[in-house]
Amino acid sequence: MNSSVTRRTFLGASFATAATAALASCSTSTAPSTSPLKRILPTDRLISQYESARPSTGNTVTQQLTAGVFDTAVAGIALSTWGYNGALNGPVIRARTGDTLNIPVTNLLAEPTSVHWHGLALRNDADGVPDITQPAIAAGDNFDYRFRLNQPGTYWYHSHVDMQRERGLSGALIIEDPREPLLYDQEWVIMLDDWLDGITGTPNEALDELSMGMDMSGMNMPMTHMLMGASSTYLGGDAGDVRMPAHLFNGKAAEDAEVLQSSAGNRIRLRIINAAGDTAYRVGVPGQKITLTHTDGFPVQHIDVDAVVVGMGERIDAILTVPDGYTPLLALPEGKVGRAYGLISTGSGTAPVAAALPTSLDGVVSDGGRLKADESVLLTAKTPDRVHTMRLTGSMGKYNWSINERRFDMKKPFAGAFDIKVGERVKIKMVNDTAMWHPMHLHGHSFQLNGNGARKDTVIVRPKETVTMQFDADNPGQWIAHCHNAYHAEQGMLGLFSYVR
Repeated sequence: MNSSVTRRTFLGASFATAATAALASCSTSTAPSTSPLKRILPTDRLISQYESARPSTGNTVTQQLTAGVFDTAVAGIALSTWGYNGALNGPVIRARTGDTLNIPVTNLLAEPTSVHWHGLALRNDADGVPDITQPAIAAGDNFDYRFRLNQPGTYWYHSHVDMQRERGLSGALIIEDPREPLLYDQEWVIMLDDWLDGITGTPNEALDELSMGMDMSGMNMPMTHMLMGASSTYLGGDAGDVRMPAHLFNGKAAEDAEVLQSSAGNRIRLRIINAAGDTAYRVGVPGQKITLTHTDGFPVQHIDVDAVVVGMGERIDAILTVPDGYTPLLALPEGKVGRAYGLISTGSGTAPVAAALPTSLDGVVSDGGRLKADESVLLTAKTPDRVHTMRLTGSMGKYNWSINERRFDMKKPFAGAFDIKVGERVKIKMVNDTAMWHPMHLHGHSFQLNGNGARKDTVIVRPKETVTMQFDADNPGQWIAHCHNAYHAEQGMLGLFSYVR
């Protein structure tokens, strides 16, 4: 493995070293300059000034998180893994727009960790990316995250160190809107995940195997984790890299499906979060439409579908009207074998057995990247001040994923950085030169897809496809953008959007 490009090496460079490198590497910036660039680092006073300007209710919501090892069972197999507060899914954190979130984190792991607040436009020094926005939280140490919440919606949190997210270090974050216009009777927060830890090995072992590349697969070497032949027409070809023995719906495999009690006629708001590392999920109810209302926290023009495809890191909100009896909500791993599901019960009828459930969801199928933004969240039309092209590069053959043919190197964090300035409208042309799909995620901002598309922070980019988006540079600091396939990101498919003066 090329150790210079994975997040493992983030722990080998100190936060102070990264700050020094910001000035030392200014000549590598993509923005032409005749004098050294001054980068707005997380320690800059501008970060606190922007935080102070955000609306505040004066209310503080506190939730203790403890990262540690615990024993559990997945798909009937007893195993030891990692999690927050001794659970596969961390506690659901709830707050309201304008609240301050206060999260004391205790690290009981034997290695450093961090917490990233996925999808939030928050203060840069709370973003949870080791050696970019903060030092990693050392083993046995504590760290307090404290920041204001300025946008309602469905979000989540997870470790941003190594492959820790793939061992259960994640949880849901729901920011409620005091002026919520959506009408519903109940809410179901759903975390979907693919799982191998403790069953076929560890995520790090899977990464080590994948890093040898597909070219090594014919050399009579045992391949426990590499998945061959997974294909999805919807995603444009290869569906994923990793063989996953279990798929989870709120931490439960299909053998132990979660049951939500409801009443016939109730409108349930589904808050669907894909926390998986290598799997997109096709979600729907057999024979019944669901209404898509939000993607990545932002409202969209409502559309009725038979199923929705959710890429890793994406979130979808939908409304489901409950019929009498048992209603299965399926989450089928796109292009892979298996299923996860939950059941809604009105107290009558008999629960279906897993083997009797459909193995496909067809009809009208969409995803967050194909939806249109609600008029209330459209960006004001504006000529871009700056245009950046991000080419997604690499291959399964060598398993050397990259952006603009540069595998991210923490030793040179600002080499090839996408420089931007406060107040600019930034346009990104994301060009997928690879034969695989990538769910691309931007930290600290939301973007709007071209043609009045949805406001999002994570979007599916199919093979040989170009996705164009714009965002306002209104949150100074240093922000990474990366593929949310955990294995692709570990191999170098990361870039940095760097605010400069």
